[in-house]
Amino acid sequence: MKGRRGLTVTALATALASAVVLFAATRNWDAIMTHQVSPLPPTTKYRTGSEMSPWLPALGAVGLAGAGALLATRGRLRTVVGGLLAVAGIGIIGAVIEALRHRIGVGWPVLTIVAAAVVVAAGALTIRYSDTWPEMSARYDRPQAGHTDKTTTKAPQTELWDALDRGEDPTADK
Repeated sequence: MKGRRGLTVTALATALASAVVLFAATRNWDAIMTHQVSPLPPTTKYRTGSEMSPWLPALGAVGLAGAGALLATRGRLRTVVGGLLAVAGIGIIGAVIEALRHRIGVGWPVLTIVAAAVVVAAGALTIRYSDTWPEMSARYDRPQAGHTDKTTTKAPQTELWDALDRGEDPTADK
């Protein structure tokens, strides 16, 4: 899991698993049937995963944001993101286990737990291997104080265009 491939696989797995958590949280996890007085038919009320465990969408969003943050951070900050991913995954597992105490079906909750385990694993891999992963270019970083900025030096072509803007002929012999 070293190098660019490790970073790519980890970020994609985190994004996919977090999207699964968000999707599963919107599915029906429980059905409550209420019997009514005869001749009325029974009514069924469905509860989604996010109704049963309101933390699921928020923690799924944290995982999705963490996938992007893996690509945008470097150094110790990336390791912190890995720790946050692991904590978010553990939180998702805890939220699902709490929902399972209500004796609901296990289809969507089990899928959510598997996705949360992937987020935890991605966090652990980030903590372990983040120092071997490539970093974004420092091209857009703020220049250090006292450091000359290369963008302020003009290229020869720019000087030619500036001369034309001033009304001068840059091709004339000086």
